[in-house]
Amino acid sequence: MDKFDRIYELHKTLKAHRYPVSLQSICDELECSPATSKRIIQQMRLFLDAPIINAKGKGYYYDSNISFELPGMWFNSSELYALLTIDAMLKELSNGLLGDAIGPMRNRIEKLIPQSDQDGLSRIRLLEVTSRLSTCNYFADVAEAVIKRIRLCIQYKGRGNNKMRDRSVSPQRLTHYRDNWYLDAFCHESNSLRTFSLERITSVEVLAEPCKNISDDILNKELASSYGIFAGKSTDIAVLHFNAFRASWIAEESWHPKQEGKWLNDNCYELRVPYSAPTELILDICRYGPDVEVIEPKSLRRATAERLENAASQYD
Repeated sequence: MDKFDRIYELHKTLKAHRYPVSLQSICDELECSPATSKRIIQQMRLFLDAPIINAKGKGYYYDSNISFELPGMWFNSSELYALLTIDAMLKELSNGLLGDAIGPMRNRIEKLIPQSDQDGLSRIRLLEVTSRLSTCNYFADVAEAVIKRIRLCIQYKGRGNNKMRDRSVSPQRLTHYRDNWYLDAFCHESNSLRTFSLERITSVEVLAEPCKNISDDILNKELASSYGIFAGKSTDIAVLHFNAFRASWIAEESWHPKQEGKWLNDNCYELRVPYSAPTELILDICRYGPDVEVIEPKSLRRATAERLENAASQYD
């Protein structure tokens, strides 16, 4: 632990205690000798005007009558590495969309870290297996509208019919799902909540009309209560049985916040998942092939079987 780390740790320790902190406790926290601890205290008083008071043998504390914070941006070494790791993840998740916004902060942090350690950050990566190649040209505009509660007019190209439409929307939240970005918004044309793929937005215009605000409870109920990104309200429960080979993986996976699972007597695993639109769920079930069986409902079982049969028929 270097001098700056010790100043930071001592500041956190004194801020967290209402009563004097003994010199021995400070030594343990700063991982140094009493002489070094006293030198750090003296330097903070001298160079940072820290209001540190010696309680006559009982320890040290901040004068409660004086509000004090360390000047500038202070992080210990582990926090700096964590920030740069998050930065590396953000660059992967957003395809560089946030690079310009967080670039200045990254430059300041990198100056505090040895070059040898910075090179190691290249060993952190996220694989975007299902991300789409299209660019989210209006990510920053949409993100600002979500945060500032601004109503927008977006030009949106539907994926199913490939038709362009103008929509007046009140942005509610951004969702990163399966390596792609989506906008949850209230659509004033349809008078309902909708989810839009960001890369299908071709233009954005700020509107003067007020943004309609919808509570998190309603958003979760309408958009997140069933399986998948475009699912809507839950209407049924899928009961899936995974064989003993696949069970240990599935038992540790999260398919949905409201899923239910239990082990069966034959070392198989039963997973119950709420859903509405079955398309995305069927695609995920089919990924496991013979390792999973749809038990209920019959309509989902039948639709899954038909898809698997159609797939197998191509290899006759």
